[in-house]
Amino acid sequence: MSKRMDALRAKIDKNKVYPIDEAIALIKDTSNVKFDASVEIHALLGVDPKKGEQQIRATVVLPHGTGRSKKVAAFVSSEKEKEAKEAGADFIYGEEEIKKIKDTGKIEFDIAVTTPDMMPKLAAIAKVLGPKGLMPNPKTETVGPNVKKMVEELKKGKITFKNDDTANVHQSIGKISFSNDQLKENYTAFLEALQKAKPATTKGTYVKNLVISSSMGPGIKISDK
Repeated sequence: MSKRMDALRAKIDKNKVYPIDEAIALIKDTSNVKFDASVEIHALLGVDPKKGEQQIRATVVLPHGTGRSKKVAAFVSSEKEKEAKEAGADFIYGEEEIKKIKDTGKIEFDIAVTTPDMMPKLAAIAKVLGPKGLMPNPKTETVGPNVKKMVEELKKGKITFKNDDTANVHQSIGKISFSNDQLKENYTAFLEALQKAKPATTKGTYVKNLVISSSMGPGIKISDK
């Protein structure tokens, strides 16, 4: 593994900050795993993760998705079931299904949406969904009256991103199999959303370091311009 990585790293100038087009080309050249690797962005931000008002938590619709289809669950009343189904929800849950999840703890979906009137009912399974990061939240635009819009955006590639305890944001923006243009368009959409999420109280440089990499591939520094 180390010899492989050494050979790949030799293709990259570690002191250079690459323009995105050149970086994407290098990413493809330095990814030699046997599976369709993810392409990831790692951003070190000039925020204080200990301060609540500087926490980054935002959403963006990637034009070409991440390359991984998410199973969406819609917790809705009977009046909204048809809307959720037509929008493409993989699972449509009501009070009966909420009870089953509470009793079994079994989850078959990757993300959940709901309407404001159903939120009190979801309190019964908050301890199941919460630790997995699956509890619908207005801040991630997964709670609202427009079920159709929420489901359709998620199926099209809407993602939620947030900073970790070290002020870094890590986000997949596609797969190696994507075209260079698709990866660049996804990157541009993500970077714009990241810039918009800048907290008002942040001082100094906001995006301090930006790296793009593939799964098990070397990192390449890129500019946020």
